Amino acid sequence: MNLFNWFTQEIAIDLGTANTLIIHNDKVVVDEPSIVAFDRTTGKVIAIGKQAMQMEGKTHENIRTVRPLKDGVIADFNAAEYMIRGMIKMINNGKGWFFPSLRMVICIPSGITEVEKRAVRDSAEIAGAKEVYLIHEPMAAAVGIGIDVEEPMGNMIIDIGGGTTEIAVIALSGIVCDQSIRVAGDNFDSDIVQYIRRQHNIMIGDRTAEKIKIEVGAALPELVDPPADFAVQGRDLMTGVPKQITVSYTEIAHCLDKSISKIEEAILKALEITPPELSADIYQTGIFLTGGGALLRGLDKRIASKTKLPVHVAEDPLRAVVRGTGIALKNIGNFKFLMQ
Repeated sequence: MNLFNWFTQEIAIDLGTANTLIIHNDKVVVDEPSIVAFDRTTGKVIAIGKQAMQMEGKTHENIRTVRPLKDGVIADFNAAEYMIRGMIKMINNGKGWFFPSLRMVICIPSGITEVEKRAVRDSAEIAGAKEVYLIHEPMAAAVGIGIDVEEPMGNMIIDIGGGTTEIAVIALSGIVCDQSIRVAGDNFDSDIVQYIRRQHNIMIGDRTAEKIKIEVGAALPELVDPPADFAVQGRDLMTGVPKQITVSYTEIAHCLDKSISKIEEAILKALEITPPELSADIYQTGIFLTGGGALLRGLDKRIASKTKLPVHVAEDPLRAVVRGTGIALKNIGNFKFLMQ
C-alpha cells in the first residue's frame, strides 16, 4: 500500500434525483434526500438532506430550497457541488482533522449525454475528488443484486428511480440495448397532485403527494392485500380553507395508469430491439426490478402480465444501485471495464 492509498478515502455515490446514498467502508453512511436550502440574502447553505426536506414548501422569502438534480441529471451545478460536499462531510459526522484525497465512483443514467456526464465529473472534482469514475445505473443495479455481469447470459434490469426509468439488457460486462425514459417517481408525484386537484378540488404539495404514493400507491386497481385508505390534508380550492379527505389505493392506481403505461411501452421497446439469443435468456431469467419505483404495489404483477415474463423485485430495491456501486469501488481493478 503506497502513501497515496493510505490518505485516500474511497466512497461510492448513488446521486439520485430523489435521494443520494453514499457507501464508505462497505456501509451505507449517508441516505438523504437530494435537496439543499439556501439563504437568499447571503447565498449560504442553511441545510442539506432531511433538514432541507422538512423546509420544502414551507419557506419564507429569505429561504429557497433547491433540488440540484432533475430527470437523473444535474440541473443546478452550484447546488449540486454544495450538496455533494455537505454529504461527504456527513460521513465522519463532520469530524476529522484532515481532509483526505477522495476516490469516488458515481452512478449515472444510461441515457446521459457527454455534457451531463461532464457536469457530474466536474461537480465531484470541485467537491474534492481526486479520482472520479462513472458507472451506469442499470449496470450498478445488476452488480448490487448479485448478477454476474461478466457471464455470456442476458439479464434485463429495470431501475425506476426519482427522475428516470432505466431499462437495460446486460451481457458480457456491457449494456447490449437500453431504453432510458424520463418518467419515474417524480412523475407519479405530479400525477397525484393533478388528480387530487382535479377530482377533489384540493391543492396539495409534492411532499404530501409522495406520502400518498408510499402509503396507498398502487399499479393495479385490485390488490390481494390492499392498504387502508389514507387521510390527506390540503387547501380547498373553492373556499381556500384547509380540508381533509381520504383517498384509496384504487384511485391512485387509476391516476398513475398513464405514467406506468409509458414505462411498459419502453420495456416492450427494449425487448423488441434485444438480440434473439438474449431474448431466449431473458425468457429463462425474467426481469429484475430495482429502484424506489419497484416498491409500488402490484407493479411487478402488472409488468409480468404485459410482457408474459417472470418479474422479480430485488431485495431492498432502494439500495440496489448504491450496493452495486460500492462493490465496483471495492473491486475497482476487476470492474474498471464498467467505469468511464
